[in-house]
Amino acid sequence: MSRARPSPEALKILAETTVIDVNRSPENLPNLRVQTKAFIKPAVERAKDKTGVSIQTVKISGVECLEVVPKRPSKDWTLLYFFGGGFVQGSPFEDLTIAAPLCALTGAKIILPKYRLAPEDPWPAAVEDGFAVYKALANEPFGIVGESAGGNLALSSMLRAKQEEVSLPFASVLLSPWCDLTNSSDSQKFNNGRDPTLTTKASMDAASHYIGKNDPSNVMISPINGSFSDRFPPCMITTGTRDLLLSQSVRLATVLRDSGVNVDLQVWEGLWHVFEWDDRLPEAEQSIKNIAAFLIKFART
Repeated sequence: MSRARPSPEALKILAETTVIDVNRSPENLPNLRVQTKAFIKPAVERAKDKTGVSIQTVKISGVECLEVVPKRPSKDWTLLYFFGGGFVQGSPFEDLTIAAPLCALTGAKIILPKYRLAPEDPWPAAVEDGFAVYKALANEPFGIVGESAGGNLALSSMLRAKQEEVSLPFASVLLSPWCDLTNSSDSQKFNNGRDPTLTTKASMDAASHYIGKNDPSNVMISPINGSFSDRFPPCMITTGTRDLLLSQSVRLATVLRDSGVNVDLQVWEGLWHVFEWDDRLPEAEQSIKNIAAFLIKFART
């Protein structure tokens, strides 16, 4: 465990939050995307002001990306960051609450691809976009970070890189990775209603939009089923005891370790799905510091 007990800030959020099933119907998703972006915008502005990072839009291999550059660049390696949102929501902008402080702490440039979302663009659109950017960055040293659905893309990109003999990153960090879209893990039962940010129904709805009629066990849809080896980079996985996807993180850590991968699994007491997204939490700040230290430790140039 990374902390013996939840902070007062975390306990306050839990006490004030009513868990509801978010309406992720195709008709409501446009509104939901707008609402979520509006909700997180003040936190994004705080992160930008606090860190002093510069942000611009760039195109890499035809994919629109945000490029985040630290005020004082000190590294000649790059971080590839995949945002989350169940493949149906989210954007690079909304993950700047994590990416901006991570950029400042590492001193490295971060690239966040704006991959296509379902149901407008179901699988494999997100995988194709993500891997196109991955390949463009793989000629130089880089690390990879992904949260929730972005953790899925980080894993699937590395598995595809292995197949195509493209370079792997020097390290990977996965925040509450959604790596099994069958959604059959134990915590999706016992943490349903305990995670203030995600429910099993919302997870199932998102999976349905993304997968369509494809096999959810396909390794490029559920990369926990992939073939890993000790060639894969050291991996940090963060989760919390209230995370709806806690079991997926634990299972993934076991799969990677059994394949010879160096894994640092950090389970935070009383915390929920991608708690690092919420800048009100001291645990979020500490976890991002831990992530930065992990990436710096394993970076090679």
